[in-house]
Amino acid sequence: MHHHGYLWTGPKERFDQEALRRPPHPEPPPAGSRTELIQRYREVAAEFPTSDLPPLETAYWLIKPRSLVRGTWEEEKEAASWLGERLAEYAPRFASDRNRDPSRLGRLVNAAAEQLHSGTDVSYGFYLERPSYLSLAVVTCSPNRANADLACPVA
Repeated sequence: MHHHGYLWTGPKERFDQEALRRPPHPEPPPAGSRTELIQRYREVAAEFPTSDLPPLETAYWLIKPRSLVRGTWEEEKEAASWLGERLAEYAPRFASDRNRDPSRLGRLVNAAAEQLHSGTDVSYGFYLERPSYLSLAVVTCSPNRANADLACPVA
């Protein structure tokens, strides 16, 4: 088992495009469906696997392009340390003073290490200076506990 790190920052409006953050339904719309529905399904089916937008379900990072992997670690403490470094890097830009609190950030890193140790993915999100958003994730790979059918992006 190992862990992959992901980071996304961007406009809040783009992050809010939830249709592009969820995988398409396994079955396309039935024949005779409205043209708009068929076109939207095709758009999501084409864009979801290649989009850099954070997926709504953390495990789905694993189907995104391998170029989006920011780091790979065998040890959960190393992966949690990467999260801590990113939190420290972005903390001055957090929109909320509460989120900047170093002790709170330390608790998040410790909780991440525990979650990763148990094989659970970690995903954190923060509003940055308006209107931006930061998404950080560490995904457990080979196998992923939430979706064991997802292949490792760097294997």
